[in-house]
Amino acid sequence: MKTKPTTVIMGKAVFIAALCFTVFSCQKDVSKDTQSQTVSASENSAASKIPPYNLDVALNSTGKGVGILKFRQNKDAAKIINLEVRVCNLRPNRSYLLQRAVDSIKYGGCLSTAWLTLGLGLDPQSIRTDKYGNGHAKFWRDVSTVASGTEFYIHFQVIDSLSTKTRLTSDCYTYTVR
Repeated sequence: MKTKPTTVIMGKAVFIAALCFTVFSCQKDVSKDTQSQTVSASENSAASKIPPYNLDVALNSTGKGVGILKFRQNKDAAKIINLEVRVCNLRPNRSYLLQRAVDSIKYGGCLSTAWLTLGLGLDPQSIRTDKYGNGHAKFWRDVSTVASGTEFYIHFQVIDSLSTKTRLTSDCYTYTVR
């Protein structure tokens, strides 16, 4: 059995992710917070002067599935994080769960496996794929009990809600509670 070179597989994954994002992103998101900054993985470092309040998280797999998570913290007293996730090329007509695990900055990066399923506040919700294996969901999380300025390492995964197998994972990111 012949295997494809890694660069070909990665190229396809990047193309599929870009195509999926383009197809699903027809609406422009206008934010009232002009000081918000989206921080990519390469910009997300201690040297950055603006804390990483917002993240664009790539969700990748070893197979053909891909996704993107928009993680947004508006500047408001409620301290609500808005999460918008889009997945592509997963199993059709299936439910998936978005999970996160966090670590304190002082203990090192993304070592935790204490996964929390995300949804509407404390109520876990699923991402349902259509007949093509594409899905979209909007969630939120209240972090009002966490002190502003607190920094965490965070990583994400998307799991199959029936088998609980991990289908998509992210790199490790740093974020700061606004």
